[in-house]
Amino acid sequence: MSWLSRLAERQMQKARLKGELQGLEGEGKPLPDRPGDAFISPGDAVGFRIMAEAGVLPEEIVLKKEAARLREVLAVTEGEEARKAVMAELARVEMRQAMAEEARRRFLRE
Repeated sequence: MSWLSRLAERQMQKARLKGELQGLEGEGKPLPDRPGDAFISPGDAVGFRIMAEAGVLPEEIVLKKEAARLREVLAVTEGEEARKAVMAELARVEMRQAMAEEARRRFLRE
């Protein structure tokens, strides 16, 4: 367990003992199913959640949502030319997403 994980666990334990985790939104409900998060480290997931709650999303998350939207558009698009255009845009967005993810990984390694 990393020092950051130990620190987070300690802070959560203190808050639980003080009763500060009672009555929170979603208490007693199952966690949402987020299969894509299985490939994100817990530290990154926490950071992304904090940014989302503050109304700030990293570029890679914005691009991930755009790619999901384009996949939905592609599923209902008819006509070979229209499908090719949507697929080209999807490929461009997925490439930008991969570049943003790699940039974040490199930043965190340095």
